[in-house]
Order: sequence, then structure tokens, then C-alpha cells
Amino acid sequence: MSKILVIEDNETLREGVIQVLERMGHETLAAPGGKPGLALFEEEGPDLVITDLKMDQVDGMEVLRTVREKDPEIPVVMMTAFGSIEKAVEAMQLGAFDFLTKPFPPTLLRARVERALEIREERRHRERLENENAMLRRDSAMEFDRDIIGDSQAIRQVLERVERAAGSDSTVYIHGESGTGKELVARALHRASPRAEGPFVKVNCSALAENLLESELFGHEKGAYTGAHQRRLGRFELADQGTIFLDEIGDISPTIQVKLLRVIQERRFERVGGEKTVSTDVRVVTATHHDLRALVDEGKFREDLYYRLHIIPIELPPLRERPTDLPVLVDHFLEKLASRTRSQARRVGPEVLAALRGYEWPGNVRELENVIEHALVFARGEEITLEDLPPTVGGGRRSGGAGIGLEVVERRSLPEVLEDLERDLICEAFEKAEGVKTETARLLGIKPSALYYKLEKYGIEAEEEA
Repeated sequence: MSKILVIEDNETLREGVIQVLERMGHETLAAPGGKPGLALFEEEGPDLVITDLKMDQVDGMEVLRTVREKDPEIPVVMMTAFGSIEKAVEAMQLGAFDFLTKPFPPTLLRARVERALEIREERRHRERLENENAMLRRDSAMEFDRDIIGDSQAIRQVLERVERAAGSDSTVYIHGESGTGKELVARALHRASPRAEGPFVKVNCSALAENLLESELFGHEKGAYTGAHQRRLGRFELADQGTIFLDEIGDISPTIQVKLLRVIQERRFERVGGEKTVSTDVRVVTATHHDLRALVDEGKFREDLYYRLHIIPIELPPLRERPTDLPVLVDHFLEKLASRTRSQARRVGPEVLAALRGYEWPGNVRELENVIEHALVFARGEEITLEDLPPTVGGGRRSGGAGIGLEVVERRSLPEVLEDLERDLICEAFEKAEGVKTETARLLGIKPSALYYKLEKYGIEAEEEA
């Protein structure tokens, strides 16, 4: 069912058109002239406008111009008497979808309406696909591995909750420290749910300022603010029939909290700068490393929103509380990162595994992945050794370099120790990259310009060439 606005000053014809449209199953809005018709258009946001061409005060051409300016995607069908054909052709050139010459049979009206709505739906579908593709391109660089790795009791409990929650549409709240895999759990919920064929749309709520986040969530209309050159669909609209994942929900402002509460309760919202209410059917999954209950007690988070989000809580354990998962995670990252690092290493020695088990992992699984990538970059053989680990994890010593133990700092200044450590790391990366500076910078995770400065500072290139 679509909403169709009929603007016609002849009451008999207006009622006849309305009867045909209502028999087709559409909702109708009626106006006896251009001025009240435009007021209804602004208020109701119809899917199609059918307007007479010749009317007093505000004629059909003015209606067409206004509709095209406000929303060029809404088709406009003109009704005209036989003597105004040339004017109707002019209207077509200005963007009217079609015109009907009075009098016209109901069958012709039905055909024109069906075709106009069909084309509008095709345009909306194309717009949705274009927005989804743009969204996927933006998120592709942030895509995490999709598997939840581990067999500890803590992970089995998480997977059990995911399995039991997946079949419902209830809101899920995922809590855990940074790097514990909250997005992986959200994706697992989506893939196991009846919405698996629909989109999975992620929003990092902490990465955007309030005004940008509002536009990201709810979209905006053309001209809503400086730089809004065209209408853009928001993430809630793009996630229709699927799942929206709101990461770091604890960082949103009070204003966004109010708007989010409404869309969760009513599944309705307005785009920024727009008046038309948009409906969406989504499953909401949120995550944060904050204690939301504490934020509620501090007055920084709405209590009513907290209870809306906290229907199905899932707590993710930190890596330090699941030590039995460490070996399988290490093997997983060795395999995953082998091609990226072009390393020959395929295993870790027992002393390395012991060092990994003895570390606290404040960055959790994400930090473990970074440590394994670092070790693969510096490994020289098929087995990773303690010397290949970052000093903070491997015990604080590297071959040929300064230790970072307290006894070393007592004999030398801390800047001297850190400079020696930096020099050793750059030398190893430079050797690993076979002297290619851009590759050396990539391995170290710094810009080439910064690398050039450090190579000159430490005289590394001259030393290697000698």
C-alpha cells in the first residue's frame, strides 16, 4: 500500500480518482487546490502525487517544481485537458513522470499509477544498494575475522547464550573489555538468526561527533546542513530486515540517547533535516567496555534506555581469564597472518608459550593478534623464539640490543635505553624488508617520512650499505 496525494479542484473528478486508488488498496490524500495540496505534501510525505495542471493561485507547474525541489524521487503525474497538451509536455521536460488527458478511463489511471510506483520502488532499491555498497567499502578495512576461537568453559557459555538468543528479535547487550571480540559475537548472533539473509550494519558510536553520528544513524535530507548535497540513508534504514550493531554505545550523547530510545521503542525516526517519518524493522545489538549501570548511577546514561538495551546481556571474559584458549588462538593467528607477513615461522617454542601465558594481556585477543604478527615479522626460522616477541611480552631482552630491565635503566638514562631499543627494532625490520624502505615502514607501522628521519638519525642505511 502506498500513500498517494490527489490535487484537483474539480470535486467530481477528484472523488473519482480517489475511488479508483482506494480500490487498488492505496491510502489517499485529497486537496482541492495547489496551495492546500503542497501543505499536505509537506505534512504527509506521499509516495506519489497526482495533480491537475490548471488551477487557481498555485497551478500544477508550481506543484511540480516544489515537489521536485523537496524530493526529486517522488513521481508526479499531471492531469490536463486536451487543449493543454503543450503545457503537459513542458511539465514532462521539467521532471513530471507522465500525464493523463481528461477524461481518462480508470484502467489508464491504474496503469499509470502502477508504473510510477514500480519505478519509484526501483529507484529506492537502487539507492539502498548504492548506500549499502558505500557502507561496505568504508567498513571493509575494519572487518574482523568471523570465527570465535576457544574451547574454555567461559567461551562455551558465551556461545550457548548466542545460540539461545539468536532466534529472537530481543535487544542484546554485549559487555567486555576492549579487544575481547564483541563484534565477533554480534556477527555470530546475526548469522544464527532468522535475519541472516538481511544486512549486518555496524556503527562505531565513539568514532563520530554528535551531529555526524545522528546523520550516520538516521540519514539526512539534501540541504540538511552544509555539505549535504544529496539525500543519504542512515544505518537504521540500511539495516532494515537485518541487524544493526551499535558498538561503544556508552559513549553516545544525551541527545542521541533520546533519539535512540524512540527508534528502539517505535521502530520509527526522521532523517536529519526531514519531516517524513521512516519505519524500519531491525534487530538491535549493542556493545561497550563501559559499565553502563555505573553510568546510569552517575547520571550520564538514561536509565530507561539502559533497560531497553539490557534485555539479553552477554558478558565476554578477558583473555587472562581463559588461559586454556591461548594455544589454539596462537595457532589460529599463525595461520591467519602467515601470508600477510611472508614469514616462514609456523610454530612457537615452549618457552614462548610460557611467556605468553605469563602475560596479563590488557589488550586481550586483539593484542595477542598484534603480538603474533610482530613475532612473525622478526622470526628468522620456522619457530618463533623469545627474541621475536615484543619486549613487554618476551621478557625484556632482544639479541644485540639493550635490555629494558630496571637494572639497565639504573646504569643508563631511560631515553638512551629507549633509543637503543628503537634502533634495534628498525634494524631488524630493515633487514627483514631487504632494505626496501616502504616495506620497512609498513612492518613497523609508521609513515615512510618518519622512517626516513629515523634511518638518518641512527645511520642505519649507511651501516647496512657498508
